[in-house]
Amino acid sequence: MTQVELLKQHIVELDDDSFSKLRDWLIEFDQARWDKKLEADSNSGKLDFLINEALAEHKAGKTKDL
Repeated sequence: MTQVELLKQHIVELDDDSFSKLRDWLIEFDQARWDKKLEADSNSGKLDFLINEALAEHKAGKTKDL
């Protein structure tokens, strides 16, 4: 049995309160991992193309004030 299968089996056996706490923790954990990945991608320059596209659109007059 894989770790994922074992975890699934244990999750199915949780009561409602425990499942709710696990779900909330997983959401927070997932968001923290996403934030770290986004920061790493930003720091490595992987997202620079987004900045460059936005600046090019602004220089071309394709943007408007908010």
